[in-house]
Amino acid sequence: MALKAVALNGTLKSSGGEPSSTDHMLALIADGMQGYGVETTLFRLADHNILPGVTSDEGEGDAWPAIRDAILGADILVIGSPIWMGQTSSVTKRALERMDAFLEETDEQGRMVSYGRVAAVAVVGNEDGAHNVSAEVYQALNDVGFTIPANAVAYWVGEAMGSTNFVDLKTVPDVVTKSVDMLVRNTVHLAELLKASQYPGEKA
Repeated sequence: MALKAVALNGTLKSSGGEPSSTDHMLALIADGMQGYGVETTLFRLADHNILPGVTSDEGEGDAWPAIRDAILGADILVIGSPIWMGQTSSVTKRALERMDAFLEETDEQGRMVSYGRVAAVAVVGNEDGAHNVSAEVYQALNDVGFTIPANAVAYWVGEAMGSTNFVDLKTVPDVVTKSVDMLVRNTVHLAELLKASQYPGEKA
């Protein structure tokens, strides 16, 4: 069966404004996934009214339930975040906070609804912080039941106090291309394995 992926773009920029470096990085990953027959659905979080909270539905006007359904309908989740003040973006953190609900949403064998899904991370920024952001996001994703493949993070950071953004580069650096290829290859491989053989649940 074909795999499906969902990518969450944590840029602070809404669509139609300035180009997003995070969007550019996620496009590279989506293109790589396509080479393995994996279709990727992208959500730019800043375009959606995701209410604060830690449940799966925070009531009227909350856009999260539809995004949650897309995540749980996919085999792969890619979280893309820019670096702001050395940290994950606020909209990315909000999405992670909403996934906290998965801790209590389990099947009859005690498995979280997110089990069997694989997660990867993409980070862009003009300062150091890519390792900090990926560490934050991966810890959160692991806590709420996602599986982390080997080397499934792709990032780019510019020089300290520089003004060049990833989206402005004339060519993608070889090291970024290699990390994107590895992310895609390992993530798709692990997702195929988990789709064929889900984690065991609690014994009766």
